[in-house]
Amino acid sequence: MRPFDYETPPTAIAAVGLAEGFAPSHATSLNQYVGGGTTLLDLMKLDVMRPARLVDITRLEDKRLRQVAKDGDMLRIGALVTMSALSDDRMIARDYPVLRDTLWQAASAQLRNMARLGGNVLQRTRCPYFRDTTYEQCNKRDPGSGCAAMDGFNRLHAVLGTSGDCIATYPGDWAQALIALDANVEILGTEGPRVIRFAELHRAPGATPHIETTLAPGDLITGFTVPGGPWPRSTYVKVRDRASYAFANASAAVALRMDGDAAADVRIALGGVATVPWRARKAEALLKGRPLTEEAATAAAEAEFADATAREHNAFKIPLGKATIVRALMQAKAMEA
Repeated sequence: MRPFDYETPPTAIAAVGLAEGFAPSHATSLNQYVGGGTTLLDLMKLDVMRPARLVDITRLEDKRLRQVAKDGDMLRIGALVTMSALSDDRMIARDYPVLRDTLWQAASAQLRNMARLGGNVLQRTRCPYFRDTTYEQCNKRDPGSGCAAMDGFNRLHAVLGTSGDCIATYPGDWAQALIALDANVEILGTEGPRVIRFAELHRAPGATPHIETTLAPGDLITGFTVPGGPWPRSTYVKVRDRASYAFANASAAVALRMDGDAAADVRIALGGVATVPWRARKAEALLKGRPLTEEAATAAAEAEFADATAREHNAFKIPLGKATIVRALMQAKAMEA
């Protein structure tokens, strides 16, 4: 690991005040915030990320960064809440089971105890061509160098949201729950605080896959809000190569409200198959207000993957992704509201 400077600001405002020198792409900046460090330190050891300065945000004094609170139908989650604290929260399990499900299935207990939720949504791809610096071609690691995954072993790569420059899959789970719940992100930047929809946080790769989010230089995620809750009929289905501690081959988070046999409101987010946390809007549009049957769910899944683009080794993700949507919808329908 290369040497680096280390800062421990006392407040979020002080942390953002150290933002001078942050690069336009937070992922490639020489200045990095560090919370649990469960992704960043791995990538520093692999020499993929080479920050010159780490700004440790785990000692920030702001209490709201570590709190989970409800205000009417609004849920707020601080960015420094650990994965284990939220997944073990009884209120979350009762009112927002999709949040619990994604966290339980995301990582080992040791990682859940360390990882903070603000950093969780910014974890970077597990593409082996990105993480192994002996491969010279990676547009995400070295812009303009090419993409070795295109004609390499691309079994785990994306089929939705890809471009001619990158097919790396977004690896997270919790982000899918936030997409399904139509959550917002609270951000503190050099111009002050602001709120954006979580669905606007991640960028599809396009021609600039090294720019992964819409965060401005020095932006610090301070929390998440979920409006319009609770969502007791919500769930997460994750299909992977082994039962524990593996990334998704395909996953689906579903938040559902029923009116009799009809889907009064349905939100679907996909993981393991796309370059970003993927809102399945085509599928949702076919389901809203109509009887939710397995046949209807299958038709919706077919529509969502109609524009999917497979490479040599990952075509299996298209039928798998469709089946995962259907299973998640039927599982959510069977839950008690």
